[in-house]
Amino acid sequence: MTLANKVTLARIALIPFCLIFLLTGINGLAALVFVILAFSDAIDGFIARKYNQVSDLGKQLDPLADKILVLTVLVGLTALGKAAPLPVMLIVAREFVITSLRARKVFAASPIAKWKTIVQMVAIFMCILNLPLSGLVLWLAVLLAYISGGAYLWQSQLLNQLQLK
Repeated sequence: MTLANKVTLARIALIPFCLIFLLTGINGLAALVFVILAFSDAIDGFIARKYNQVSDLGKQLDPLADKILVLTVLVGLTALGKAAPLPVMLIVAREFVITSLRARKVFAASPIAKWKTIVQMVAIFMCILNLPLSGLVLWLAVLLAYISGGAYLWQSQLLNQLQLK
């Protein structure tokens, strides 16, 4: 168990606290915990690369931790009426498809997927705090999610064709 993987597991373990703060109306603390968890994604990646701790477990756990964080908080935001259901459902559907794809073949995150994650995190932060334009930023996250998801599907199909030849 590497230090990077421990950071990822700690991130997963702290997600319920973010949700509890959100659901009890302690929005400032929910936003703070969310930002810490979002930035810890970069921290575990940095540790893994700097200390040569990149592992197959980490390649699976890290995107899973991101998805658990994003989907948990988005569902909580929807329950509170702070996020519209349709963009949340579209994001959830995309994540299930891409996660099932990544379960069979590990792909490095593309630049557009990294932007998708950043925009999702910003949108969620904005929704937690009821900031103006949060709904618009959430829809931008949906757009980027489907563009990056399409790229993953295309990459996967291309790889499958190359393996058949």
